[in-house]
Amino acid sequence: MWYTLSRSPRPDREFVSSVTELLQSTSRHIFLTTGGVYLVWHLLGTVAWPGTVGRSAWLITPVVLLTLFLSLRLLSRNLLAAQAAWQLGVAVAITAAVHVFGLHEVASFYVLLPLMAVLTIGWPAGLLAEGLVIALVWLLSLGWITPPLPTAYAVIIAVCGALTALLGWASSHSLLVVTRWSLFSYEQAREKVEEARRQRMELKQTQEDLMQANRELARLTDRLKIMHQLAEEARRAKEEFVANVSHELRTPLNMIIGFSEMITQAPRIYGATLPPALLADIAAIQRNSQHLARLVDDVLDLSQIEAGRMALSKEWTSLPDVIGAAVLAARPLFESRNLYLETEIPQDLPSVFCDSTRIRQVVLNLLSNAGRFTEQGGVKLRVWREKETVVVSVADTGPGIALKDQEKLFEPFQQLDSSIRRRHGGSGLGLSISKRFVEMHGGKMWLDSRPGVGTTIYFSLPLDTSPSAILAGDDARRWFSPYHQYDGRTRRSRATPPQVLPRFVVLEQGETLRRLFSRYADGVEIVPVHDFAGALSELTRSPAQALVINTPSLDDVSLRTEQLSDLPYDTPTIICWVPGEDEAARRLGVVRYLVKPVTREALLTALAEAGEVRKILVVDDNPEALQLFARMLSSAGQGYQVLRATGGEQALDMLRQRRPDVMLLDLIMPGLDGFQVLREKSLDQTIRDIPVIIISATDPVGEPIVSSMLSVLHKSGLSVRNLLACIRAVSEILAPAPYTAGQALPEKPAS
Repeated sequence: MWYTLSRSPRPDREFVSSVTELLQSTSRHIFLTTGGVYLVWHLLGTVAWPGTVGRSAWLITPVVLLTLFLSLRLLSRNLLAAQAAWQLGVAVAITAAVHVFGLHEVASFYVLLPLMAVLTIGWPAGLLAEGLVIALVWLLSLGWITPPLPTAYAVIIAVCGALTALLGWASSHSLLVVTRWSLFSYEQAREKVEEARRQRMELKQTQEDLMQANRELARLTDRLKIMHQLAEEARRAKEEFVANVSHELRTPLNMIIGFSEMITQAPRIYGATLPPALLADIAAIQRNSQHLARLVDDVLDLSQIEAGRMALSKEWTSLPDVIGAAVLAARPLFESRNLYLETEIPQDLPSVFCDSTRIRQVVLNLLSNAGRFTEQGGVKLRVWREKETVVVSVADTGPGIALKDQEKLFEPFQQLDSSIRRRHGGSGLGLSISKRFVEMHGGKMWLDSRPGVGTTIYFSLPLDTSPSAILAGDDARRWFSPYHQYDGRTRRSRATPPQVLPRFVVLEQGETLRRLFSRYADGVEIVPVHDFAGALSELTRSPAQALVINTPSLDDVSLRTEQLSDLPYDTPTIICWVPGEDEAARRLGVVRYLVKPVTREALLTALAEAGEVRKILVVDDNPEALQLFARMLSSAGQGYQVLRATGGEQALDMLRQRRPDVMLLDLIMPGLDGFQVLREKSLDQTIRDIPVIIISATDPVGEPIVSSMLSVLHKSGLSVRNLLACIRAVSEILAPAPYTAGQALPEKPAS
């Protein structure tokens, strides 16, 4: 091999050097292995037969050790010299062993010399080693050193040496082929480098073309920015439209639900006993109005989902119980249409971390759709577990859905046939909202349908953690006592690993921020407190992610910055201002802020908190609302005197002339609205002290902008890295679309 490399055309120095190191490593391993085997044999012979083998072996061991030392020293300098020293040393050691032990069989070790030479250097060295073997066996056959070696034995040793050389050449031939292939590959690589150099100029030209394309892309990005602004304006217009529609829908719904509730709960205020048939009809009106309210909630839910503000109230829930409740609610529909409703729900399903109300709504919607669109047969609901998910399927025997129409099924306000709306009703929102709810849980919804056969809709929910297993019987008793032996666990624990949730201590006077956390922040633990002492106690008891203070100013909660900079466990403080109903009432200077629809109980409770009340002024531009609130007040049995006003000007006149004990005021009115009434009332000293209860369809917590400031305090301060990380994180949230090169800078807002 060495001979072949030295004569290969144009050998690269680095490549030859690496091959030389490989051959040196192979030789080193052969030297150490052979010497190690001999030393092990020497140790065994000395221990087992100290009187015979031991003394004789000491005559050979110095030769082996000297050969091993000399060969290793020469190996790093000259491979050929090291191999020559090793071959000669081993030959001398074998010859000495034949002479010392008087055994011709030891001469058989000569056959290893050609094998080692071929493997480490090549076939020329193998020929030389074979010649050395022939010379040695010829000398032994003459009997100069030992008793004459039989001729047949000498011939066998010489032939075996040649055979081992051939075997060594055959085994090293593949390595020789690889070496030649490597040299060929090296030449090809060199040619490819030259080709790469030739392509360098083309790459530069391509770079210039890319720069020109980037300039065009920057211009297109400017146009995209304008289109994005238009889309944002359209989105804001849609949100404003939904807010206005919700206000307009809530007001008449307040009338319908309120009057129905009054008639069914307090019929005595209408005088004579009402007929049962009338009460049944009123109850039907109430149920349908509540259904309409839920439909309004569906529209609002869809808008909240699209705006990314929909919240889920997740908890560990038994899925069979949730699905069973939905099946129980949907069964009357199937019985009325003479359809079967079969279920296959295993009771050993693990608990699911989900919003049980939303999942029940999804299942009920799927069952209702299947029941309404199926004329014959029925529906089968199945639940099963697939790996780390649980899958629910609802299969019907309805008309089925064509493949081209299946993609439109989950789009909002989509129904495949206009006759479906007339025959079965529905708004086309159910499946769209259901799919969004499932996706918000981390699952997915899909369908499988064939026309004329039926439709099967599937949805899956992830299983985050296995439910806690309850140990039963004597296995649950584990005593740690000197008088009882503890039996080690023989199986894996079935207990649910502890789930550590981020913990926030919320300091506020009302419940606004706590409700926002519970609705929009999943997987967190909220600890509400109403004063700093309570917050300090909770932070001392258990570490928290942060102390969140909901206040417009620290003076409102009697706090100083020094107090917040010395919290336990180096807890950071986040200060924000999210006004709620209580804050809105305080800001407006009123007693309470009630959001429509207002229940009778909520109204009477607010009046009880206003103190001693006899004369009440109700202000609303809707005559039906005036009638409803008058009915509610009359049903209380407190002898309230109810005054009515349909506008702001009339309300101020009645405040000055009749001096009521309290005023129920609507904010959104034509002409002089509720805000202006409050402003005029505060300027008139004769009526400014009359308490006011706001009754409005405008929800102060439902506004898109809930806080205009955010402050962060930390005990140990902020390092440069932390400060920049906070600035970057907050800026990415507040400005998710950063400007890049080529885009126009945003206009400076007007001061």
